[in-house]
Amino acid sequence: MSNADIVWHDAAVSQTERERKNNHSAFVLWFTGLSGSGKSTLANAIDRYFHDHGYRSYVLDGDNVRHGLNNDLGFSEEDRVENIRRISEVARLFVDAGHIVSTAFISPYADDRARARERLPDGRFIEVFVDCPLETCEARDPKGLYKKARSGEIPSFTGISAPYEAPVDPDITLQTGTRSTEENVHELVEQLEDLLRPS
Repeated sequence: MSNADIVWHDAAVSQTERERKNNHSAFVLWFTGLSGSGKSTLANAIDRYFHDHGYRSYVLDGDNVRHGLNNDLGFSEEDRVENIRRISEVARLFVDAGHIVSTAFISPYADDRARARERLPDGRFIEVFVDCPLETCEARDPKGLYKKARSGEIPSFTGISAPYEAPVDPDITLQTGTRSTEENVHELVEQLEDLLRPS
């Protein structure tokens, strides 16, 4: 059997129907930024807000996904591209199911993020640039990865020996070097007001 034999099967329940029942729009919050910038912290903080306020949501975290779905991938440029391709497909399925999904991945390449956006309807992919200076991320170093990268233990580490292509025109920018998690969550909720209204 070839790909030509595979046909998309339309679901009996549409995304619109699911959104109407959930009482909110479905979309992806795509958090991108350097290691240690606060992507996972923010994704989980906004997910807690969503849960507490009755929204259907889920977080796809970079480390967690590599424990299962993407545990066959390394950190070469090719593997990073495939990592993001798979995540964008999973995120698209969550949106089709009527959920809000937050993804917390470095996703260093602009082309990969653009392709992820293309997989979703207009207005349903929100690129959130978690903007934090490299020196601040390195000072935090919550997993000790920068120290290992500087010593040569980790080759091709984003921001040190591998590139990070920061968003040129993100939908939302959050400053995590100077603002608290609570302040940034408040900013997110304000920016997402239209999507969080009843469908």
